[in-house]
This record gives sequence, C-alpha cells and structure tokens, in this order.
Amino acid sequence: MKNSRKQSYLMSVLLICVMTITSCKVTSQEPKKDIVIGKNLKWSDKMALTLMKRHPEAYMLDDAKKPKWDYVHALVLHSIEELYKKNPDPRYKAYVRGYVDELVQADGEIKTYEFDKYNIDLVVPGRLLFDIYAETKQDKYLKALQQIRKQLAEQPRTASGGFWHKQIYPNQMWLDGLYMGEPFYTQYTVTFENGKSLDDIAKQFELIQLHATDPKTGLLYHGWDESKQMPWANKETGNSPNFWSRALGWYVMALVDVLDYFPKDHPKQKELVKYLNNASEALAKYQDKSGLWYQVTDRAGGKDNYLEASGSSMFAYAFAKGANKGYLPAKYKKLANKAFDGLTTVLIKKVDEDGGITLTNCCQVAGLGGTPYRDGSYEYYVNERKKDNDPKATGPFILAALELNR
Repeated sequence: MKNSRKQSYLMSVLLICVMTITSCKVTSQEPKKDIVIGKNLKWSDKMALTLMKRHPEAYMLDDAKKPKWDYVHALVLHSIEELYKKNPDPRYKAYVRGYVDELVQADGEIKTYEFDKYNIDLVVPGRLLFDIYAETKQDKYLKALQQIRKQLAEQPRTASGGFWHKQIYPNQMWLDGLYMGEPFYTQYTVTFENGKSLDDIAKQFELIQLHATDPKTGLLYHGWDESKQMPWANKETGNSPNFWSRALGWYVMALVDVLDYFPKDHPKQKELVKYLNNASEALAKYQDKSGLWYQVTDRAGGKDNYLEASGSSMFAYAFAKGANKGYLPAKYKKLANKAFDGLTTVLIKKVDEDGGITLTNCCQVAGLGGTPYRDGSYEYYVNERKKDNDPKATGPFILAALELNR
C-alpha cells in the first residue's frame, strides 16, 4: 500500500513538473501584447519592435530555445543599441541589457562561451559590452571584455598573420571573420590600449584584400585557404570558387565599422578607405534594377539564383554609412536608398495586422568545408535554406534604415 501511495505521489509530482515546464515554454514563446507597432513608425523601429514582439527575450532571436552567446543575436542587438542612440526608447536598452546580463556572470565569465574553440564568430557579441561597461563601470563587464580580447591574442593565425576563422578551419580566412573580429578588436585597442594593435587590424584587411580579390570583377571570394589544401580551394590562389553576397556584406560592414575607431591620421586609415571604395565600386556594377543583389553576386539570371535580403541590407548599410562619413562618394547614398526601396517593396511583401513586418528571401546559413561538407559551388549557395526575418538580414536592415533615416 505504501509503495502504491509513493508511486502515486511521484507520478503527481512528475505531472506537475511536466505541466509547469510546458506552461513556461508556451508562455515564453508568446508574443508581447504590450508592444504596438504603429504604421507611421520608421522602418528601423518597425523591425526592432517586430522582433521584440515575436521574441520577448533577446536570447529567443533566431528561435533559440535557451540563452546562447552568439553572433546572430549580437548583430541584431548591436543594431537595436544603435537605434536606442537615435530613439532612446527604454525598451530597446532593456532588451539588449537583458541578453547581456543573462550571459555575463558576476565573476565576468560568459555562459556558453567556448574560449578554446577559437571561433572568431564568438568575438562579435563582445561589442555589446562597451557601452554597458562605460555606463555602469561594473567590473564583470570589463572582465568579460578582457576574456574576449584574450581570445584574439591567442587566436591561431595563418603563416602570414591572418586570424583563422575557427580552430576547426586551419589556415583559412573568411570574409565573415573580418566583421566578427575586427570591429571589436579596433574598439578595444582604441579604448583600452591606446590603439597599439591598429596595424595588426589593418593587416587582416590587407591579407584578405591581397589574396581574395578577383582581378577581373573586383569582387572578393568568400574564403581563402593559405595552405591551398582544402578541396574547395583553388590550387593556385587558395580561394573558394564563388562570390557570396553576404560574405561581401560582412566585409564592407567590417570596413565602415572599423573606420569609426581608426584615427584619420593613422597611416593605414586611407588604405582601409581605399578598400571600401574598391569593393563598393565592384558591388555597384552588380546591383539589380530592383535595387537588390543576388545570392551569388555575379550570376544574375542563373538557375535558382535569387535576390537575397541579408547581402542587400548589408550593402545598403555600408554604402549609406560610407557616404555619410565621407569615405564614399555621395552617389552611394542614392544606391543605398535604391537598395532599401527594394527591400521594403520587393522583399517585405505584407504587413501583419499587429503592424509586424517580415523580410523574405534571407539565406539562413552558408559556409565552407565542415560536416556535412560545403563545397562553395554555385549550386551549393543557391540551394541553401532560407528563413524569413533571419537575424543576418534584420540587423543590417535596421542599421541601413538608421543611416538612411527611414
């Protein structure tokens, strides 16, 4: 009898636990009802509030089920951080801060951050710490910043001095990595080190510019393997075989963001501005009449190629910011507005009853090598899965909207 009662009690406890977990899970995924997305808002606010309504906690971005130190969250939250500077809505600040405080512990350790994987993608969330530390002066944020800086100090490098993209991708530099590492690295060295590493930062761009640029189109290939050993690598140049718009987008965004912290009188500053002009000039030739760019940049009209949201948003942002800052000629502001028009008329096809917006044709993910193996072929890029409102598109969309005041 006792065993029967004990089993019944345990079953009741188990049932309550399951119901509690299920209830929490459902509640956490419910949209925030207190967020109203007005039709007269700017696009930057519309997108930010859409994301906040659909993902009530910032860690839920990209449909994540639990908090994770991740570059996609960082990209969107950086854009919301920039939005807060233009429109100081306290909800924006709280959304960013909630993510950081969920992950940065009292001792400065960062939950889920795997230092020893030397994944340069995990450096970019560190950008969220600068403003919070400057405001609060809490030691835990400084310790977290120092930990990420330590990763860069120990990050494996190619023989010529370029950061490996990850420990598992030896001797490889990807265009993505310039955005993941260099803006944080630049802001850190200027803020805390009197700019001692600016030459090293410029060298990362010099290497990729030297080795990954196609002399015919002026576009840059997605990846460069200095060892030329990877099956995707050209045996003479080490480059991957195609131009991927998002990779190029990471590159030009890295340039305009790094230049925020590069002193104008630094010998390498003009060099970086030149790289931005070279890449922008090449990209402008491939802008579609819609204002957008194709997933595989130079293959308009190719089978299954499509006008892609993340690369187009990134180019709109880099062109607009480059023109606003005087790095690029004024005509690029017009090209940026044309791109933004394409995003809002071609790729945002409907507005929900609650005012929420959805950006379509976002490539969800693409890379080189790995398991399962990604060969960098044209067919590979055009057949990778898509995801509406993917963070790699929505973050740059907000940044572009801010630069264009739209």
